[in-house]
Amino acid sequence: MPNIKSAAKRVRVTQRKTEYNKRIKSRVKTAVRNFEKAIITNNTEEAGKKLRGAISTLDKAVTKGVLHKNTASRKKARLVKRYNKIAG
Repeated sequence: MPNIKSAAKRVRVTQRKTEYNKRIKSRVKTAVRNFEKAIITNNTEEAGKKLRGAISTLDKAVTKGVLHKNTASRKKARLVKRYNKIAG
């Protein structure tokens, strides 16, 4: 445990931010997982809805500062590429 007040505060702030980032990242992973489930079923309509949801979630993670914009862009490109494969 830190001996200095400011160091103790930094520990608390870091814990708070870490939990917040975990929540956001979990939402992103869930959205991507839901999209992948829809891809497996070859249901293009459902996959399209899930894709839009996943892209929205990724964009929100960027605006919250949890993900870097290029990381989100790369993930979105890969998702769209997978969607286009089944959409034909």
